Amino acid sequence: MASKLSFFIAMAVLPAIVCVEATNFLVGEDDGWSVGVNFAEWAEGKQFKVGDTLVFHYKAVEHDVFGVSESDFNSCTVPASIQHLLPDTYEITLTTPGRKWYICGKGNHCQSGMKLSIDVIAETDAPSLSPAGEEGNSAAVIAYPYGVIVLVASLAMVIMH
Repeated sequence: MASKLSFFIAMAVLPAIVCVEATNFLVGEDDGWSVGVNFAEWAEGKQFKVGDTLVFHYKAVEHDVFGVSESDFNSCTVPASIQHLLPDTYEITLTTPGRKWYICGKGNHCQSGMKLSIDVIAETDAPSLSPAGEEGNSAAVIAYPYGVIVLVASLAMVIMH
């Protein structure tokens, strides 16, 4: 009986312990992905980690988003081989560490500053988890209640069995 209880407690607590915090960053905040936003200033002080998501919100008829190389970023060149990202909201999950570059390919928007460069770090490089809600929406807040629910259900099963 004690070994069953230990097993159920371990299974209930494990999801809460191993949760990984991922953040959704709304690029440009309330102004979205648009001309006139200082995206370098917006990105300053934010910590982008593997698993986080960049959410670009824009009017598809007016703007677009391209992930590009550093040289294309610097010259505001939209490579012909890259497919155009069209929806009004586009989400990019950051899957690898390193420098990432994004530009708007419409008109002279990139030359006008509508471009974003960020550094993405590996989750293991992150110094500490920030409280939910500081820089975006945290997925970590879901894991704790889940662990408590599983723990209570597991204990009830053991007691009733």
